[in-house]
Amino acid sequence: MSNNKLYKVYSEYLKEKYKEKVYRIPINLPVTCPNRDGCVAKDGCSFCSEKAAGFEALSNKISVKDQLEKNIDYIGPRYKAKKYIAYFQNFTNTYLPPAVFEAYLKEAIREDVVEISVSTRPDSLDERYLDILKMIKDAQDIEITIELGLQSINHKTLKSINRGHTLAEFIEAANLVKSYGFELVVHMILNIPYDDEEDIIEGAKILSALKVDAVKLHSLYLIKNTPMADLVESGKLEICSMDDYIKRTSLFLAYLSPDIVIHRLLGRAPKEDTIFCNYSTSWWKLKDMIEAYMIANDLYQGCYFDYLGGKAVRHL
Repeated sequence: MSNNKLYKVYSEYLKEKYKEKVYRIPINLPVTCPNRDGCVAKDGCSFCSEKAAGFEALSNKISVKDQLEKNIDYIGPRYKAKKYIAYFQNFTNTYLPPAVFEAYLKEAIREDVVEISVSTRPDSLDERYLDILKMIKDAQDIEITIELGLQSINHKTLKSINRGHTLAEFIEAANLVKSYGFELVVHMILNIPYDDEEDIIEGAKILSALKVDAVKLHSLYLIKNTPMADLVESGKLEICSMDDYIKRTSLFLAYLSPDIVIHRLLGRAPKEDTIFCNYSTSWWKLKDMIEAYMIANDLYQGCYFDYLGGKAVRHL
């Protein structure tokens, strides 16, 4: 069974939408996070380092225009690529003055960029930033996607990992993004030590109820010398087993609406920087194991999606 029958694959979605393969180009801005600089908390998420998630991106000292040009000049000839997504990836990309945010976005506008994707936090988004994005979308006829980091729906977990925001703030931000007609992608980590299987299933249900457009799943990776890495190395915190993670991911997909696109099942990080990443297994092998588990247990995305729409009165 192909994976696009097990879940809604992002690459296939892009091909259908843009009629050809589209490549995402990471953009690295000189920004930080409000839970890192003291605005809402200090030191950032307990699993996140000063490098954050942008290890594949170019230096943020390079202009947005030049980052795009360098990457496109490299990718285009090698893969015969013609269309790209400018992905503002690292840290909190709306955590800067609106006028500065707008200037960065305008640097990303070029004929072969068909979409701008902005990654941010639920507590770092309001109408000012979305109005700017709407103006650019209408003026340039370009698609806009907002990626919100949630990671967990459990309020105790969010506090334990020092996220600095609540589930309520995420729901507000998600509804606001949807009201502008932008695509909404949500990031989730399915093996945070404080979460259990029920949290994972409830996460799928909440995202389905909110009608998010896509989900980006991560297996937790721990950068050396981060607070959570120190707790795990000292034996004070335990990550679920690989078998449990495979089951969690499969159940998350089973309870998730079949309409939601799956950007990816796993993340990656440089091995030399981490104490834990994908259970010391290559990401594609772990992906194959998740898919094999789903097939063996007759699971597929949305097979348990029967809990919305007033299920208690369906028989009346």
